[in-house]
Amino acid sequence: MNKQNSKAIYPILFGFFVMGFVDVVGIATNYVKVDFALSDTLANLIPMMVFLWFALFSIPTGILMGKAGRRNTVVIALAVTTLAMLLPLFLYDFASVLLAFALLGIGNTILQVSLNPMVANVVNPDRITSVLTLGQFIKAISSFLGPIIAGAAASFWGDWKLIFAVYAATTLVSTVWLISTIPGKEKLEEAKATFGTTLSLFSDKYITSLFLGILFIVGIDVGLNTTIPKLLMERTGMALSEAGLGTSLYFAARTIGSFAGAFLLAKLSASRFLKYSMFVAIVAFVLLLAVPDTWSMFVMIVIVGLACANVFSIIFSFALQHKPERANEISALMIMGVSGGALITPLMGIVADGFGQVAGLSILLLCILYICLISFGIDKK
Repeated sequence: MNKQNSKAIYPILFGFFVMGFVDVVGIATNYVKVDFALSDTLANLIPMMVFLWFALFSIPTGILMGKAGRRNTVVIALAVTTLAMLLPLFLYDFASVLLAFALLGIGNTILQVSLNPMVANVVNPDRITSVLTLGQFIKAISSFLGPIIAGAAASFWGDWKLIFAVYAATTLVSTVWLISTIPGKEKLEEAKATFGTTLSLFSDKYITSLFLGILFIVGIDVGLNTTIPKLLMERTGMALSEAGLGTSLYFAARTIGSFAGAFLLAKLSASRFLKYSMFVAIVAFVLLLAVPDTWSMFVMIVIVGLACANVFSIIFSFALQHKPERANEISALMIMGVSGGALITPLMGIVADGFGQVAGLSILLLCILYICLISFGIDKK
């Protein structure tokens, strides 16, 4: 990297921290449910409003990048994110909350599609993978801090919504840093990916199976993010401000797991690593649904978090390796799979309202079983 590029990488990495703000939807759903006395079905519309946009905006964002440039597309994403964070501070009812999280989902979709390729603009090709891994580690730290900040805002400032003020200020800092460090002018390329060429990849059964794997692992993350506090409150009688720490525990485990995975995957076969991880996740998840005491539940939450930490990156890398000549289209398709957060959580809410939180969480066990199944054929083309 030259001197200018070495400076440019820092605001890009800080952008990954902003990318992690989307995971506040988990603890926020629990607070909103209490504030407006919502059922699980209605409360789980909030994560649906966030992750629905990954299905709708991924491909258009890829096309936009070809016309506006990557930096300008990231700036658009940060501007939308800032607006989303400010809205609940000035208008707080259920409709405005849904709108705010819809904007958060749109901003995060644009950010995820555009920020990752920006790395290629500023680092040498042999460092792209390591920098992207570092970015995911930073994102995981942000996800881990979210419930802690919300809990602190509720306990010390008397209003959990002040987390949005912290996030809005941080996003503005990210925007100014990016604009002042990275020039707006860049060589633009005609977008080769289109809706038609990207969606045609579904005719490849291997790509389709990996797309479903991405959809389900995101569904697992969002489902646990949303439901862990509910399960802890139902089982142990914890207050919401305390139960929210269960979500932080899950993300702490994912953070540690992603850091450790960067080293382990350099030595182990990715497909074998995925198989072992899913075996561990299945056992720990079943025990999480069965054990009655708080500390045992905490241990199982940590183990599930560790086991699921690297699933997204492993599946994503196998998809890219399958047809490297169509990497742009495959990337857009895999990011569309993040919409799994919008599909799995409403289903969990419906089941939980009818049969309880354990039944709702059983949906996630089916998702883990599917990923375990595809792990046996993931390296066979």
